[in-house]
Amino acid sequence: MIDGSLWRVVVTGRAEGELKRLTPKDQGRIRSAIDTLATGPGGDLRKLRGREAEWRLRVGDWRVRFRIDFTARVVVVLRVLPRGSAYRN
Repeated sequence: MIDGSLWRVVVTGRAEGELKRLTPKDQGRIRSAIDTLATGPGGDLRKLRGREAEWRLRVGDWRVRFRIDFTARVVVVLRVLPRGSAYRN
């Protein structure tokens, strides 16, 4: 699907704020998973139905919602939420 060259990863202010409210352990795991997106989106990814170009990355009980711009090679992290509320708007 995606080659191994580098991608730019942008974390929105909203997602950064959600990350900062987590425990240091969860922050580290999620930031590490987000960093791996720079080598090309991979891991436990799934395209979200009903949302234009929006994907989710599963990190334990947490979900990272993001958009991929394949042309510009940019991943924009939109939200970091617990599994139970990750798919409600």
